[in-house]
Amino acid sequence: MKAITTRARIALATSAALLATGCATASIRSDVHEVRELTRVERIAQVADVDVDPAANDEARRALDRPLDADAAVRVALLNNRELRATLREMGVARGRLVQAGLLPNPTVEGELLPEQNSHVELRVEYDVTSAVLAPVRSRAAEPDLDAARYRAAGAVVALGYRVRVAWFRVAAVEQRLAIARQVLDGFAAAREAAAALHDAGNIPALDRASQEAAYQRARVSVAQLELEAATERERMQRLLGAHGDDTKWRLAGGLPKIPDKPDVPEDVEVRALRASLELVESRHRLEGLARRAGATRLAGWLPDVSVDVHALQADPARSGGLTDTRDLRFGGGLKVGVPIFDRKQGTVTALEATFDAELERFYGMAVDVRSAAREARARVLSSHARARHYQTVIGPAQRKVTEQTLLQYNAMQVGVFQLLAARKEELEVELAAVETAREYLSARAELDALFAGRRVSPEAGAAAATMGPAEPRGGH
Repeated sequence: MKAITTRARIALATSAALLATGCATASIRSDVHEVRELTRVERIAQVADVDVDPAANDEARRALDRPLDADAAVRVALLNNRELRATLREMGVARGRLVQAGLLPNPTVEGELLPEQNSHVELRVEYDVTSAVLAPVRSRAAEPDLDAARYRAAGAVVALGYRVRVAWFRVAAVEQRLAIARQVLDGFAAAREAAAALHDAGNIPALDRASQEAAYQRARVSVAQLELEAATERERMQRLLGAHGDDTKWRLAGGLPKIPDKPDVPEDVEVRALRASLELVESRHRLEGLARRAGATRLAGWLPDVSVDVHALQADPARSGGLTDTRDLRFGGGLKVGVPIFDRKQGTVTALEATFDAELERFYGMAVDVRSAAREARARVLSSHARARHYQTVIGPAQRKVTEQTLLQYNAMQVGVFQLLAARKEELEVELAAVETAREYLSARAELDALFAGRRVSPEAGAAAATMGPAEPRGGH
């Protein structure tokens, strides 16, 4: 009995050591921390080890009570956006697969009553040695998939930051354009009233009055369109912020930022984009995972399926022919080997190798696309910056000077009220175009910054600049 106890202790110690090698945490806390490090953001949604809750994040709700600038809006979205939270939680899928790959197989326990034999009870414990040997190999093969999931989540953080920032620019721009459009509408209303008064006095024909009335009504439609655009852009941003209920009453902190004197775009945009690309690193990890899985599958195909068993039998004195008068335990062992002659996982290995080759093609194509996206973003930034600055420094001042000179001519009774109103409306039209061009530059700059942060993004389609259709100046005094 002492020998049996010693063997049992050795077996238990061995099993505990084997089980320890397969232990790995299922929490994604460290993965979320890694995403924060990759993206260099202060806070993102804390989804590790917490249940899904429909309520908004408390910190995000407090931020929504204050005026939002673009940076604050991004912080709210990183805490509250449900799609990002889902992406972060999906890292648990890769982590779960990693944990499962490293687990050791369970032993099989079998018990039998054998009254037809001399043994009364037989107990058998069988263990798959081959699966135990392959467990650390499979675990190592699953590690790159978790790394790829981390980089994919980091890319989602960068992409969300870009989308929120661009959405903030769009809301700010459309609110500024709406305010300008209302000023234009006031100008059309003044022209309409002046035309009505002049027509009633017999100073202008009915055609001029009708023209001013039609221009005013077209301007009303344009303002209504801008009001709808403002509501639409605000709701798009609501969805990115994850805001609902009372949280939808947020307001912006000011208008669009000032356009800098210089665009400050580096020459080596391609190199910087390639070095920063989270997508390329994610793809490299997927390639490494495929290569490791192919190697593990190839090894599993060549290894024989080895199982060992230990069985204990208890003799039955009534059926032992008097050979024994006690119910002693007798121990034995066995070995089962599956010889890999026909099935050596050839098909699975071939499929993994083909997947690897396809992924490698996409990796090289992605590198080409990143370089192209960097050049395109640089061109967009330079072009939009030049146009925005031209509006600010040349076209805007020139149009204001036209208004000033027209006012002087009006005061000198050289031009009529319609010419003065038309000049003012053209000045406001230039302001409308300047706001839209500034928004285009800020969005293009955000696109380039996202590339440098590691993620390609789809450029946001520009909003059509509102045109109020000023009427042709008609009539005199």
